Amino acid sequence: MAADSTPAFGAIIIGDEILSGRREDKHFGKVVELLKARGLRLASSRHVGDERPRLVQTLKESFAGGDIVFSFGGIGATPDDHTRQAAAEALGVPLALHPEAEAEIRARFGDETTPQRLQMGVYPLGAEIIPNPYNRIPGFSIANHYFVPGFPVMAWPMIEWVLDQRLAHLHHKADYVERSVIAWEALEGKLIDLMEAITADFPDATLFSLPSVGGDGVPRHIELGMKGPLASVETAMARITDELTRRGYAWEPRADL
Repeated sequence: MAADSTPAFGAIIIGDEILSGRREDKHFGKVVELLKARGLRLASSRHVGDERPRLVQTLKESFAGGDIVFSFGGIGATPDDHTRQAAAEALGVPLALHPEAEAEIRARFGDETTPQRLQMGVYPLGAEIIPNPYNRIPGFSIANHYFVPGFPVMAWPMIEWVLDQRLAHLHHKADYVERSVIAWEALEGKLIDLMEAITADFPDATLFSLPSVGGDGVPRHIELGMKGPLASVETAMARITDELTRRGYAWEPRADL
C-alpha cells in the first residue's frame, strides 16, 4: 500500500513477441495514461515471456505483493497461451469453465461454439469475468489481478471498464501531484546544493531531476520537479523556480504533468 493508503498499481505485459521485438509494447504508456486521468499512478511494470514456469513464478510474486495489477496477454486458447493456467497454478486453485464466460462465448459463436473456443472461458476457480466489448470473449479477475487480452483494441476498453466499474472508489483519492519545470542550459552538478536543500526541507515529497544533452535544435536542459502532496509540491516548486531565476537560468513549466 502507498503511504496515502491508496493501493499501488502494477502491470504485467506477457508475450515472447514483445521480448523478441516482433511486436512493440503499447500497453505500458496506455496504462499510465488511464491511471493518470483518474488520479492514480503506476508503481511497477514487468515484461515476461510465455514460458510457463517463469510466468507462474512472476504471478506468485505478484499475488503475494498485494498490489492491484493489470495483466496483458496470453489468455487465449492456443498452445502458446499460458496465462490462465499459470494464474491457477500460482494461486493453487483448479481451472473451471466460468458459467458467465460460457454464456458470452456461446452468444458470440452460436452453433459454431466448440470445446476449443470454450477453453477461453476456463479460468482459475473463483474468478470473475471482465466484459469484452469488442468480441464478447471475456477476460477475468482474481485476487486484485485483472487479466485481459494482448490486443489493444480489446484490452484498453476492458481496463477502462475495470477502473470505472470496479475501482471508481479509488479515483482522485490520493493527495498526489507532479510538477516540473525545464531549466535551459542547466547542469545537474551546479544544482545539487539546491536539490539537497529541497529534499531535506520537504521529506514528504520526492524531487526528481532528468537531464538532457539536447539536440535537433533543442538546447541542453534539465527537467527539475517534485511529486507528492499538493501543498508540499507547490511550495517546493516555488522555492525551486525562485532559485533558478536568482541563479540566472531561463525556465518554463512542463505542461503535460
